[in-house]
Amino acid sequence: MRAMVLAAGLGTRLRPLTEHRPKALVEIGGRTLLEIALTRLRAFGISEVIINVHHFAGMILEYLKANGNFGMRIEVSREEVLLDTGGGLKKAGWFFLEDSAKKDEAFLLHNVDVLSTVDFGAMVHEHKENRALATLAVQRRETSRYLLFDEDSRLCGRRIVARGEAARLGRPVLQRQGEEMVRSAGPVEPLAFTGIHVISPRLLALMREEGIFSIIDVYLRLAGAGEKIRGFRADAYYWRDLGKLEQVEKAEGDYRKGLFS
Repeated sequence: MRAMVLAAGLGTRLRPLTEHRPKALVEIGGRTLLEIALTRLRAFGISEVIINVHHFAGMILEYLKANGNFGMRIEVSREEVLLDTGGGLKKAGWFFLEDSAKKDEAFLLHNVDVLSTVDFGAMVHEHKENRALATLAVQRRETSRYLLFDEDSRLCGRRIVARGEAARLGRPVLQRQGEEMVRSAGPVEPLAFTGIHVISPRLLALMREEGIFSIIDVYLRLAGAGEKIRGFRADAYYWRDLGKLEQVEKAEGDYRKGLFS
């Protein structure tokens, strides 16, 4: 199995930590976010990874070389312009299709600024069992951007909560602002995405979007067309997004408590 680590972001919300280095090289517990992500993937048995880079790309290349690519085959997808999650995956899509023996094998897509103990094995198993096009690790927690899933855990829409509303609402499930449904469904559950996906390579041929675009927009379009985009419930696992400076400080505390390794 192969994987892609999304590491091209500017990390502006992590300044001053990212003024002179990329987000991927911010450290938690003395280890970079990139090392943590690669170590997790390697422990699962993944030895081939592609990483997209943009901000301080040279530093990431030097870091990988200095660490012997952490014993993995690592390819780099350079982005002269940030392509967002969907554009980044599309540009790097060749990596998952180059080996004819593995062109039908699902792969993992993982944000570099996400720390978690989500069980990759359980995700992959559920993905295969349900013959999904993509499986997204999701949780019931507060966010400003929800994905909506039906009773069969299939994606059917999204809900955007206005800034400030997420913190005020006691039960985000009741909020209906900015809702978009891409297919009809009965009761829906709003869940927060974790930035961890299992994807079937068939998705790559279905990405008609060009340039800069979000993978979520692709998922919604394809879900509306009847493709099976499913949610994997990850409520029981540790998860933290390192998108903001305050979250880095909290993650340091989590590391000292042994909540992740």
